[in-house]
Amino acid sequence: MERHRGVESLYLASARRFAAPVRGVALVVISSFALLSVPSSALPLGLGLFALMLAGAAVDWCSGLTGRAPALASGFAVVRVVAVCATQEWTGGPPNLWALNTLTTTAITLQWEWPPAITVPVTAGLLAMNLAATGADGAEVLVPRLVFECLLARLGFVLLRRSGRRTDALRERRAALERTEALSLARHRQEREYLALLHDTAAATFLMVAVQGEGADPQQVAAYARRDLTVLTGAAGGATAQDSPVDLAASLHAVAARSRVHVEVVEVHQRNEAQVYERNEGQDHERAGCVPASVALAFVRAVREALVNVERHAGVDTATLGMTLGQVRVTVEVSDHGAGFRPDDVPLFRRGIRASVVERLATVGGRVTVRSHPGGGTTVRMEWSGDE
Repeated sequence: MERHRGVESLYLASARRFAAPVRGVALVVISSFALLSVPSSALPLGLGLFALMLAGAAVDWCSGLTGRAPALASGFAVVRVVAVCATQEWTGGPPNLWALNTLTTTAITLQWEWPPAITVPVTAGLLAMNLAATGADGAEVLVPRLVFECLLARLGFVLLRRSGRRTDALRERRAALERTEALSLARHRQEREYLALLHDTAAATFLMVAVQGEGADPQQVAAYARRDLTVLTGAAGGATAQDSPVDLAASLHAVAARSRVHVEVVEVHQRNEAQVYERNEGQDHERAGCVPASVALAFVRAVREALVNVERHAGVDTATLGMTLGQVRVTVEVSDHGAGFRPDDVPLFRRGIRASVVERLATVGGRVTVRSHPGGGTTVRMEWSGDE
């Protein structure tokens, strides 16, 4: 769950988790050196205070590691300060460094655990208690030092917290931009698919009627219109909800069988470096080359459009559909020996093969190459690789 938390919340949790253990270790180290300067007559008192520091460090560590009882740990910290400051007259004489360092270390770490509404009165009370034990001696040094160190600790805490907050805001803004970009890309792809469908269906039928005029066969136009309506209304099927594997060869055989031109299907199956060549129409054999459903749909629509182009523009009634089917790579070619054209001379506003074939394969990670010249026929080569 922590990976979903913001930087600010992680920083606050870390500060509150480690402040008490840091205080516990620091006070034990300070007390270890201070114990060396305690007069021999007050050594039992010094050892008792050191034992109190060890017990307090244990409470600090338990609180930091478990996240429980932070008030108990802070209360124990206040008790340690009071004990050391109240007895400094016997442990080295007021003022002494053991009391001073214990007070400042506790005041600093409290800034990381509690808000100012708590730390200010607690720190002021500890300072007043220490001054009561030592009198006015050293007040001109202790008060500015304590105020400066507490302000510095609070300032560092606030700046780091604001930095974490800004980082969270930047991350949220970046995530929002990524979501917007993904939505825009999905919408753009949907629009391109819609335009490609329009070209494949209604626009192509209207163009045929406009070109042929009164010579158009009404029954043929009606058949085209029915097919266009079926595709546009979704009755012919669309993208699958789950991108499950689909037998591409079987899907393309179905497209070839429904085409109005005679299609010769040529398959090349690649299995473990061995190739089996099969030339047929409708043979019952095992086919390799399963691809995700979205990829199969793109190939089906692209091949169907290529065959429609053969029917309407090539001036021939036969075409060849070649398939090279491997475990991770698929190549499909639609070729004819018809009129051909110059691909570079096609205007940019003509969507044709560019939208219905090239862009359609590009949306699923495929690529298309068109080879054609006047009088030399046309070959549309479509490739997709699952390892890219």
